[in-house]
Amino acid sequence: MTRHLVTSALPYINGVKHLGNLVGSMLPADVYTRFLRQCGEDVLFICATDEHGTPAELAAAAAGLEVAEYCREQHEVQRRLGEGFALSWDHFGRSSSPQNAELTTHIADRLMANGFIEERTTRQVYSITDERFLPDRYIVGTCPVCGYEAARGDQCENCTTVLDPTDLIEPRSAISGSTDLEVRETRHLFLLQSKLADEVRAWIDRQEQWPLLTTSIARKWLDEGLHDRSITRDLRWGVPVDRPGFEGKVFYVWFDAPIEYIGATKEWADLAPEERDWRSWWYDAPDVHYTQFMAKDNVPFHTVSFPSSILGTREPWTMASYIKSFNWLTYYGGKFSTSAGRGIFMDAALDLLPADTWRWYLISNAPESSDSRFTWGHFAQTVNADLADTLGNFVNRVLTFTARNTDAVVPTGGSPGEVEAHLAEELDGLLERYTAEMEGLEFRKAATTLRAIWAAGNAYWEQSQPWKAMKSDRERGETILRTGVNLVGLFAVLSAPVIPDTSATVAAAVGLDDLAWPADGAAGLSLVPPGRSFEVPPVLFTKLDADWVAAQVARFGGDDDPGAGAG
Repeated sequence: MTRHLVTSALPYINGVKHLGNLVGSMLPADVYTRFLRQCGEDVLFICATDEHGTPAELAAAAAGLEVAEYCREQHEVQRRLGEGFALSWDHFGRSSSPQNAELTTHIADRLMANGFIEERTTRQVYSITDERFLPDRYIVGTCPVCGYEAARGDQCENCTTVLDPTDLIEPRSAISGSTDLEVRETRHLFLLQSKLADEVRAWIDRQEQWPLLTTSIARKWLDEGLHDRSITRDLRWGVPVDRPGFEGKVFYVWFDAPIEYIGATKEWADLAPEERDWRSWWYDAPDVHYTQFMAKDNVPFHTVSFPSSILGTREPWTMASYIKSFNWLTYYGGKFSTSAGRGIFMDAALDLLPADTWRWYLISNAPESSDSRFTWGHFAQTVNADLADTLGNFVNRVLTFTARNTDAVVPTGGSPGEVEAHLAEELDGLLERYTAEMEGLEFRKAATTLRAIWAAGNAYWEQSQPWKAMKSDRERGETILRTGVNLVGLFAVLSAPVIPDTSATVAAAVGLDDLAWPADGAAGLSLVPPGRSFEVPPVLFTKLDADWVAAQVARFGGDDDPGAGAG
């Protein structure tokens, strides 16, 4: 039996993550994990905070804290917010863990022994003002490719071009802002990616089912020539390099961060060593199907650099079976950005509305084939039409009417007729499509199909007119009511991967403990047995009016039309 390993790109430690971070990796990974669990699959869902590198040091300095304490505090913040969004990690680790340091050192040693790491003398930017070398993000300047004026020394956030600090135009220190810089010699370890390029390309070429976004980015890097890359830095915070002459140096954050997927799994296993075996997931594990989730700017490191590290060990590490990549969620045309403070951040979102409203909106508008544009008006319209009207109103109408006519007990009279048979057949097709889309990681399509399932239930209720049937033919009326209650139960089961809190509320109302994925439409219409007592839950979703939209536009910025989201 296949076991499923699921990881989402590690959220960086420097502050609360925005909704673009959430929809680009962690949320779809959670939706997929929840779906697999409902299907009875053996799943391990791993994530962690990415804690090393320059931004952590800069953020800690700005907060007036030692970097270790800053990272400890921010890890707790990100864990709490992730749980607030109902992210169901099996373990949420830390790249600063001893387990990750041990594994990073092991992999580096293997690469060195196999001839894929070598020492080189490099010329690196040194700040005379700060009296230190300035690696990567300690240097900012103008991107030589797109002209973005706040590009970092490792990658341009605007165009995603990977850079070296010396590539920047008009560079300056990110610590002091000083332009009093000079280039000095220093020694570093280089991963000889050029020697592994053919193996990486062969691995990519075998991934025929991967998204075009993923493979096109990987091939672009390979076609441009895979360069050897420095994997050490002159920093104080990180995994120390255990090598004579490299005292005071640490491994580059993009070398150790992906290894933390393994490290976090070891952290998880070490919490219960008699019950868990991290190696069974990561080392010589042919039965493991490994799915990674990430935004497009993370793709190069996961399709080229990390695979180079793993392949070069000549050990049987688990490699990605599928990499699901996403474009960007934009905020009124501009990219969500932690560093620029642009967009809606996870803490502010949860202060405004329950997690499920955000989860539904983000998944139903997932930036898969292209960037998705967030506006407050569109958000309100989506919540109102899909959640409040199509789902929430159905649950309330069906359970309220049924409770009023049956003393809140699922009716026992009547037998399914042609209408119910047609409904089961329609649900068969929709369920088959929905399941295939979830298996295929087509989240936007899956949300559209789930919405169609909700709509099918609404159409059945309207067309069957139970308010008339209960007066003219009670047995027929009870059949409709029982079918309606079972549709409520089915909606709870099928909605659970996307809106789990709402699903749990609805499932509890109709007494559903088992949310196993139904085999077909008929099974979905027999989840709640006759004679069971049920409750009417509170209103599931509150509609968002034009005043609410205007208030958010005023608070967060934007230019929605007046009245957007009203109704």
